[in-house]
Amino acid sequence: MRQRAGRRSMTRTQRKRGRYTQSQPSMGKADDLAFDATIRAAAPFQKRRDEQRKKVAFAIQPQDYMRKIRVRRTANLILFVVDASWSMAVAERMAAAKGAILSLLNDAYQRRDRVGMIVFQKDRATLVLSPTNSVMMAQRALQDIPVGGKTPLSAGMRLAYEVLMREKITMPDVIPLMVLLTDGAGNVAMGNKLGPLVESYQIARMIAEEHVHSVVINLEHPAFDRGLAQALADNLLSPCYSIEDLRAENLYLAVKQEISLVQQKTKLK
Repeated sequence: MRQRAGRRSMTRTQRKRGRYTQSQPSMGKADDLAFDATIRAAAPFQKRRDEQRKKVAFAIQPQDYMRKIRVRRTANLILFVVDASWSMAVAERMAAAKGAILSLLNDAYQRRDRVGMIVFQKDRATLVLSPTNSVMMAQRALQDIPVGGKTPLSAGMRLAYEVLMREKITMPDVIPLMVLLTDGAGNVAMGNKLGPLVESYQIARMIAEEHVHSVVINLEHPAFDRGLAQALADNLLSPCYSIEDLRAENLYLAVKQEISLVQQKTKLK
């Protein structure tokens, strides 16, 4: 159930605003009545209610009450989490992520969709683009992004979790989608007790428990793939894609496909 407006994904709402699509029994409560459905529910019992109909033309009782089911549109939040550690394909990876972000923001024109980006490299993760629906702000933020060094995957996952939870508090009706571009080979841990991969899987399960829809884009070359990206996706309860031609257009289309899946799941709830 959602409570706030948006313009992209259709979702149910318990507020008395939104498009009336169906009705359901209200258990005797008279708030936000669906009058047409209530009249239809009461119609078969009119002959039995002769005593009540001496005072009213049409007899309605609390057990007849039907409540409106409404739907409203709610916004999407797409958070890119990008491995910016050193590799031969780092320039290609960043170009694809930047292009997909700008395409999604252009697509979200006059909607309330928001896009953000986290990069992780060396020993830290950085929120280079706070969730925004401004194309101009995104263009400025994405100009110069540091690359190179080791792969602090767990730090990137942890920062993503914090951003998603903060957004969940400030904008509780936003539907989040995390897009993680990595080969899954984290080699820098935040603490000393757990290894880097165990840390990453632990945080991935925390994100999954918050019902965040995620998708992992596997950046490992097929000839050297050790299954680490898939293992990360398994802990996120998410699909894992390998995009052979990692270009902005292909990444954009993959994200759009995942947005459609999120919309479908939301409608079924």
